[in-house]
Amino acid sequence: MDIQFEFLYALLLLLIIPGLYFLYAKYNLEKKESILKFSSLKIIKKSISGKVIFRKHLPFILMMVILGLIIVGLANPQIPTISVEKGINLSIVLDGSESMVASDYEPTRLDAAKEAISKMVNKVGSQNNVGIVLFESGATTISYLTPDKEKIIYSISSIQQGQGATAIGDGLALGIDMASSIPDKKGVIVLLSDGVHNSGLITPQEAIQYAKINEIQIHTIGLGSVEPVYLRDDIYGEPQYAELDEETLIEIANETNGNYFKSLDEQTLNEIFLTLSSNLEYEMEYSTLRDWFMTAAIGILLVNAYIIYGRYRIVA
Repeated sequence: MDIQFEFLYALLLLLIIPGLYFLYAKYNLEKKESILKFSSLKIIKKSISGKVIFRKHLPFILMMVILGLIIVGLANPQIPTISVEKGINLSIVLDGSESMVASDYEPTRLDAAKEAISKMVNKVGSQNNVGIVLFESGATTISYLTPDKEKIIYSISSIQQGQGATAIGDGLALGIDMASSIPDKKGVIVLLSDGVHNSGLITPQEAIQYAKINEIQIHTIGLGSVEPVYLRDDIYGEPQYAELDEETLIEIANETNGNYFKSLDEQTLNEIFLTLSSNLEYEMEYSTLRDWFMTAAIGILLVNAYIIYGRYRIVA
């Protein structure tokens, strides 16, 4: 169990316990020596029996346990709990640039991505908000954060193929704003791209820093194929192929505590989104254990008081 302490330095007070034990042991040794001078052999034998020794030292042992519980309670121990009920803000940032028209995915890369995203939305819990951002030369909001799955899927179906460049940084920046727009929910982005950042006002590295400031986790998906995918000839008659900048996508995921996935066809793309829908990380909260430690300390204190002063006390 992962336990953390809000006031870790308070645990230094535990060093008091060995000191008190030393003083207690010294006191009992001196008391024993004085008793030996004036006691009979019969009394001495009785005093050193195991049962008597245990009864004699039990109040001190319990007091040390009480002190330890109080000190640990003062440090405020906490355990992490997953705040599933609060859900997450999930922004899906989709590449809609010219290269997404490639037909190595049926019927096109963009259409295959839309279908896979729609399937993921259907599997996301109702406590989560989902929004869609589309980018090419710039970025635009397709669907604002909402738990309404039908509305989201309808918005996805309305996405049209663009002819622009690839502004990954702009798309991420808009996705970050979206994911952080509703408080008290963890912000998560799923970025899907098949190209190289070559447009827009914001670089991927600037978007990474923006995500860190807003504590947004980004998962990235690289859309590609086993073989190079022809797009068109340029103005000089040279063939142009779809290029995937995996290095940048991996950097984005690593720097924001996310994961990178490589898609090679429709099947792997659907599997990736299925994996993501099943493994979304929720906001971690910490529940304090302080009251349990204090309650235990009070309970043992009452037991100790009864042992010392009760009707059937075992200490004279």
